[in-house]
Amino acid sequence: MSLAVNTLAEIAVEIQLCLSKPDRFHRIISIIHRLLECDATALLGYEAHLFRPLATAGLAADVMGRRFQLETHPRLEAIARAGDVVRFPADSELPDPYDGLISEHQELHVHACVGLPLFSGQTLIGAVTLDGMNATQFDAWGDEELRVIATLVASALNNALLMEKLEKPGAATFLLPVEEVNEAQGEEMIGDSVAMAQLKKEIGIVAATDLNVLITGETGVGKELVARALHRQSARSNHPLIYLNCAALPETVAESELFGHVKGAFTGAIHTRTGKFEMADGGTLFLDEIGELPLTLQAKLLRVLQYGDLQRVGEDRPLKVDVRILAATNRDLRQAVETGAFRADLFHRLSVFPLHIPSLRERGADIVLLAGYFCEKCRVKFGLQHLALGTGVRQMLESKPWPGNIRELEHAIYRATIIAQAEAAGDRVTLLPSHFHSGGAREALPAEADDNEHTTLRDATDTFQRRYILQMLRASDNNWAACARRLAMDPGNLHRLARRLNIK
Repeated sequence: MSLAVNTLAEIAVEIQLCLSKPDRFHRIISIIHRLLECDATALLGYEAHLFRPLATAGLAADVMGRRFQLETHPRLEAIARAGDVVRFPADSELPDPYDGLISEHQELHVHACVGLPLFSGQTLIGAVTLDGMNATQFDAWGDEELRVIATLVASALNNALLMEKLEKPGAATFLLPVEEVNEAQGEEMIGDSVAMAQLKKEIGIVAATDLNVLITGETGVGKELVARALHRQSARSNHPLIYLNCAALPETVAESELFGHVKGAFTGAIHTRTGKFEMADGGTLFLDEIGELPLTLQAKLLRVLQYGDLQRVGEDRPLKVDVRILAATNRDLRQAVETGAFRADLFHRLSVFPLHIPSLRERGADIVLLAGYFCEKCRVKFGLQHLALGTGVRQMLESKPWPGNIRELEHAIYRATIIAQAEAAGDRVTLLPSHFHSGGAREALPAEADDNEHTTLRDATDTFQRRYILQMLRASDNNWAACARRLAMDPGNLHRLARRLNIK
C-alpha cells in the first residue's frame, strides 16, 4: 500500500483546514488515525524533556492528563532523540507508555509501534505515536511516506501552537524558553472544562496588569497554583514571588514577618530581619488565608497598599516598596466585613480583580484528566512500570463530590496506589474501585467517613503518614536513605517523624 500524490495533497489540505477550528489538535490526529487505520494515535507537544498529549484517538480519557517525562519513558525518549521515523520491533522490551491505556487492550505485548518526531526547523516541538494490535500493521507504509506525513503534521502543529498563543495569551504554550518551561513544570493547571477555560482566560487578562487580585475558592482547589500562574505571566516574573500563610502566623510575630524588624526592637530580636514585603520588592507577595490576618495588622497592610511605604518594627524611618499583592481565602470576606472581622477598606483594596476558582465537582471530565496526571506522578514516584485506572474507576471518580477538591483527589489516588501496589505481584498496577473504598483508603475520602467515628484530624494524619512511610520503606528494601529520597524528605527529618510515629 502506498500513498498517492493526490492523497497526500488531500491530507495536507485537510490538516490546514483544521487550524481554524477550536478542536484543531483532535481534527489533526483523527485524520492520521483514520488514514493509517491505527488502534491508538496520539499527538504530543514537547517541552524541556517532557511530552504532553494534545489530542488522542483510541486511548483512555485520562491519558490527556498525563505528562510523560522522557527519563521515565524510554520509547518516547528514543523518538525525541531519533530525528527520524522510529519503528519499534513488535516484541520490543522497552515499556510502552500506553500500556493499559488503549481501549479494550489492557496489556500491550507484541504490537506495532511507530514514532514520528515533529520539528520546527531544528527544534523538536512534538511527536505523533502510532500503535496497532497487529504486529505488521504499519509495514505497508514506507518511511518516506511517513516522513511526508510527519512534515505536514509538524507544520500544522507549529502554526496551531502559534495561533493558540495569539488566541489565549494567558494559556500555557509549548513555545516557551527552556528555562521558563523548567520553572513552570509541576505548576500546570490541568483541565479543559468550560469553568477552567474561563478561569485561564481571566488569569491571562489580569496577569498582564498590576492590579491586586483576590483569589477565592474552597479548600484544595489550587489557589497557590493560580497565584503562581499570575506571577509567571506578569511583567514581574523576573522578580521574586514571596509566599506567606497568614493563618500560620502567631499574632506576636506577624508584624515582624510582614514588615521586618531591627535589632533590639523587642526581646529576642538579636538581628535585623527583612520582612516579606521587602523580600518581594519589585515582585509579588502572595498572602494565603488573608481572612485570618488580625485586624491590627490589616490596618498596617492597608497603608502599604495605599502609599507603598512601611516601617520595620522598632524603626521610625519608612521604607518604600513596589509590591503586587495576590491574596487568597476560602472564607466569605464580604460576610466577614459585615460582622466586623475584616476591614471593608482593605477588602475593596484587595478585590480590585477577584478570581473565583471552581470546585472540582463543577469541572466534569477534568476529574479524569487530573486522575491521569496524578497516576503518572504516582507511577514515577513508586517506580512502577505501569499504573492505570481500571474498569469503573473513571465513572466512580466523576460521581464523587470531592469536598476536599484537587487535594483530596490527589491523596485518594496516592492511597489507592499504595493499596493496589501491596496487592500486586510486580510493578504493573491497575487501580480498581475497591482500592478507593477499602478501609485503608477511608481517610482519603472524608465524605464517606462513619459519623460514629471520632478520630481527630491529627490521629488520621498520623495513621496515614505511618502507613505511607512503612509502604515506602518496604519499597526501598528497608533502606532509610532511599526511603527519604522517595518521600523527597531530609533523612534527619524522616527519622524524627518516624520516632514520633513509633515506627522504630
